Amino acid sequence: MATTAKKRIWGWMAFDWATQPFYTLGLTFIFGPYFASVATEYFAANGMTTEAADAQAQSVWSLGQTAAGLFIAFTGPVLGAYADSTGRRMPWIIGFSVLYVLSTWMMWFMLPDGSALWFCLIAFAIAFVAAEFALIFTNAQLPGLGDPSEVGRISGAGAALGYWGGVTGLFIMLLFFFEANPETGTTLLGADPAFGLDPDAREGTRIVGPFIAIWYAVFMIPYFLWVREVRPVVKQGGFRLAMADFWRSLRSIAGRDSLKGFLLSSMFYRDALNALYGFGGVYAVLVLDWTLINIAIFGIVGAITAAIATYLAGRADARYGPRPVIIFCILILIVVCTTIIAMSRESLYGFAIAPGSTLPDTIFYVCGAIIGGAGGGLYTASRSMMVRHTHPDRPTEAFGLFALSGKATAFMAPAMIGAVTLITQSPRLGISPVILLFLLGLLLLMFVNKNGDRDA
Repeated sequence: MATTAKKRIWGWMAFDWATQPFYTLGLTFIFGPYFASVATEYFAANGMTTEAADAQAQSVWSLGQTAAGLFIAFTGPVLGAYADSTGRRMPWIIGFSVLYVLSTWMMWFMLPDGSALWFCLIAFAIAFVAAEFALIFTNAQLPGLGDPSEVGRISGAGAALGYWGGVTGLFIMLLFFFEANPETGTTLLGADPAFGLDPDAREGTRIVGPFIAIWYAVFMIPYFLWVREVRPVVKQGGFRLAMADFWRSLRSIAGRDSLKGFLLSSMFYRDALNALYGFGGVYAVLVLDWTLINIAIFGIVGAITAAIATYLAGRADARYGPRPVIIFCILILIVVCTTIIAMSRESLYGFAIAPGSTLPDTIFYVCGAIIGGAGGGLYTASRSMMVRHTHPDRPTEAFGLFALSGKATAFMAPAMIGAVTLITQSPRLGISPVILLFLLGLLLLMFVNKNGDRDA
């Protein structure tokens, strides 16, 4: 492989490394649980019972993700179609990168008293939108990075590199910033948070927003230096022609059974997986009463297994194809979700647990490791499968549709979790809808051709 081609692949993979801390530190293991703990205290201080405050905190967190998911679902494919018609993707990536950096920085204002609760929820939602839109455009570059036999391996290597980025970022946060000891306000090293950050104001935790922003700005440099696209011939007609092409592509899905089955399947199982990521840390706080340091360690375990498993999934994809990898990962995740829902501090699958037992903690650590591994494999195999359904001339539009399938019902899992949580007043039982979504995704994979239909 030519040096320039290798640099282009490494530059493309730098995007995964640059963005993963948002999902690892922001969505799942640092900001998300911190948001839940602040929101719970805020609602309790305003007269709610502890149980009602826990449920309300989880519902509010789901609201932000629901709104962001709906916005992505109905605008992502349109932007993708327009980008394919104009032949310009890089300006969109630059624009969303700027929005991402600004909005993640705003997460700094998540004060312990909850006074900026809604402001920071909106900032996080905007950052989520920017990250997902940038992902659409970078994923569209995947088909051009190698021949079909190489795409699965490249996708897996990129995703694995991203998870290692998440692990590295999490280590840095724990060692130098995050208040691991709530009583002393010191980090995992036993020192005060770096740069004189005030532990009483939780600045060591709140710095996660600026940290994510700076990380992205630095590590996207290889991407912008090495990733170059040959601009295709631009059609005349602008936005109107782009919309005509988009609606034509959308109508054509009806006659493409494999693509239709895959988009519908991924719509459900990716929604379920995103819910696990978004609510795993929140669950640990509200159900198991974990501290944020417990959750951070949980995040390290999950991210390391994700990095390893994702790389192996890429190799398995190259050998067997993405469809068997997807099926295997979904089955594993269904078993794990069932275990999480059947577990509390008092019992596991109906069997009593001795008071003070650490068994629930151990099991949840194991579950986190498995979720990280299976989720990583599911992610990389899914975008590899999408490449097998992508027309070479319309990759951004195709991955826009892929984003649509992933976000069209993105409101559904958070909304279902929020509704079930409110009805049962149990954050543990509130997670149960994800099992149904995984089962629906698995069922619809029966209609997916293992080789795709990119030539259709």
